[in-house]
Amino acid sequence: MNTIQDMNFILMSGEMSRLFDLDLQLLHDSVLTLIAVFVLFLAGSFFFFNPARKFLEKRKQGIADDIQAAKDDKDEAARLKEEYEAKLSNVDAQVQEILADARKKALANENKIIGEAKEEATRIVERANHEAELEKQKVADEVKQEMITVATAMAGKIVDASIDEATQNRLIDETLKEMGESTWLS
Repeated sequence: MNTIQDMNFILMSGEMSRLFDLDLQLLHDSVLTLIAVFVLFLAGSFFFFNPARKFLEKRKQGIADDIQAAKDDKDEAARLKEEYEAKLSNVDAQVQEILADARKKALANENKIIGEAKEEATRIVERANHEAELEKQKVADEVKQEMITVATAMAGKIVDASIDEATQNRLIDETLKEMGESTWLS
């Protein structure tokens, strides 16, 4: 309360004629304050604004790089999509080509197997014919041996009987009949 009374006293005494007094000291303080604010602004700019600008610039560049990478990825994805669609459109043709190749190979394999089977059948038939020839030769040899045995037996009978020519012819005819005509003629 004392201060209010002091103020009233000062106002009454008339010492303070103006409320805002422009004097040299006020001007000097104002210039110093402006210089200090300017220096603080420069220091703040150097220590605070420049790092913030650099951070924002790096962030801006990172975002631009991410956008470019996303565009590149999108372009690559579009290219791959087109490539896969082209491959998918050719899949039916490739399937038909593969099936045709498989059919050709199967047909060639079938022909090869049939050819081998025919060759084997030919060899079997030739072997069977050869064996039949050998068997036929064996039978012929046995017939010859039988004929020799029969001829020896006849010769023995002829010698034992010492008979005439009519009896010999009769014995030969009987021997031939015993052997059979088909054996003798073959």
